[in-house]
Amino acid sequence: MAEGKIKIKLVRSPICTPQKHKDIVKSLGLHKVNRTVERPDTPEFRGMVKKVPHLLEIVQNDAGK
Repeated sequence: MAEGKIKIKLVRSPICTPQKHKDIVKSLGLHKVNRTVERPDTPEFRGMVKKVPHLLEIVQNDAGK
């Protein structure tokens, strides 16, 4: 996990969600639906993703390439 990266994709809009959820999505660097960002695979980022699993998706990387 030291050098790993995770790709996070915003799959639903945070418009009708609580302000805390909007803040989490914004702090991850996601602003538009269907956009993907790459972040370090740390417990902090994993915890942020676990707070709003109904809005985000972790995109699987092709490990064979």
